Amino acid sequence: MNRNAQRSRQNPTRLHRGRIPFWLPAANYYVLALAISLCTFFLLWGILHDGGEQTPWITSGIVASLVLVCAVSLREIILRRARNKFLAAERHFSRSLNDVYLKNAARPPKDEKLSLEQNAQLLRAIKKKSDAAITLARFAEGHREVFEMCGEYLSLIEREFDNIGPGSPRLPAFQSARRSVAEFHKYHLLQWASIKSRALALEASSQRSQDERLSAAQGAMDVLDSALAFYPSEPALVESRELLDEIVTEIKVSDTIEKAERAENEGDVPLARHLYRDALFFLGGRRAAEPDRDEFLRKINRGLERLARRDDNILDL
Repeated sequence: MNRNAQRSRQNPTRLHRGRIPFWLPAANYYVLALAISLCTFFLLWGILHDGGEQTPWITSGIVASLVLVCAVSLREIILRRARNKFLAAERHFSRSLNDVYLKNAARPPKDEKLSLEQNAQLLRAIKKKSDAAITLARFAEGHREVFEMCGEYLSLIEREFDNIGPGSPRLPAFQSARRSVAEFHKYHLLQWASIKSRALALEASSQRSQDERLSAAQGAMDVLDSALAFYPSEPALVESRELLDEIVTEIKVSDTIEKAERAENEGDVPLARHLYRDALFFLGGRRAAEPDRDEFLRKINRGLERLARRDDNILDL
């Protein structure tokens, strides 16, 4: 295999370390750009005022506006170039993969094989797209497409091992490539799961509606479950899944208690009792943070006690 292919198979942990760019999220970037433009405005205003300018705020405002526009435009240009690079890598990989399938389909079964050159092309495409996804560091979908690409490659290479003899020069090359791509797969899958689940968890915390909060939190859990299907023992995934399980439990219990209290206030005792017991069931079968669990238990017990006293009062009558 040529040197490019060998470089493509380097340990991706080493490749990624130190390469992830310092890239602020959009909101932070725009706040920083606005702060810089305001500093420019007041600094230039002071300079022009000391110089005897009659209307320093006009010139300062124009310059500050230009600084802000340039900052926004610069971000958009960089992101557009990174996105184009990412899409180009995706198209290149698709062409390479299709080329492999077409060439293999045209051969007799005994001659079907992935050549070292074709393998090197696929590895270069994966490496190129991985670099593009790292540039777009906070975009979950970029990482998702890379680990899906790695999954396609690993499926292809596994089929090749069935047709490789023990002494074939392709065997060590493919084994090394498989290890490297497996590491790329794990890295980008974990990045995707982290970014996507964090975004959904943040969305869940910002929603007012309990249904919307629950939907977003459940979506985050689904993301982590997808990642855990590949790496069930990964500590970061397990811990995040447990934390989200607590959040979902708290949302469900809180929502059920609120419904029970409304039913109690409306005089629907059977429904209120049923809902309080549902909340107790959710709390008993799922994880919840200890302070929240204690508070929920107090609310449920107080609610059930109020309903019991109401029943006693009815019997006394």
